[in-house]
Amino acid sequence: MDKNEIMRLAAAEAEKTMRENIGGPFGAAIVKDGKLIAVASNTVLRDSDPSAHAEVNAIRKAGRILQTHDLSGCEIYATGYPCPMCLSAIIWANIKKVYYGCEAWEAEKAGFRDDMIYDYLEKNRKDENLLKLDQVGHDDCERLYEEYTKEKKTVY
Repeated sequence: MDKNEIMRLAAAEAEKTMRENIGGPFGAAIVKDGKLIAVASNTVLRDSDPSAHAEVNAIRKAGRILQTHDLSGCEIYATGYPCPMCLSAIIWANIKKVYYGCEAWEAEKAGFRDDMIYDYLEKNRKDENLLKLDQVGHDDCERLYEEYTKEKKTVY
């Protein structure tokens, strides 16, 4: 399969679920060693889950199929430039190569707010009108990290 064929699979999945009003116009495919592992689409509307983006769904599906949280050696194809959440999930999954179809500004033209989030992250982290960040319960949370480290649990 070449890159365009893989992207077409992601786009076809996005089109199918978009037409069924399951989610937006976003699809993703994960490939490892030239083998298609997972294809998924955005299911935000069906799942009532704002994190059910195509890339996240594809990562979850690939992890189940490969039975690992570490998707090193995988590549991801996304119909749109990944939003900040999806980019973070891609990084956490150890995927090092992303192929994308459309730019973030194109998603914005369609009404999606990825660019607004990028602007927030880049320009004004302390804009409390958009998002307020307050630290609460530090000591309790820090104990969780300390216990995780002490027990030498898997770091991912």
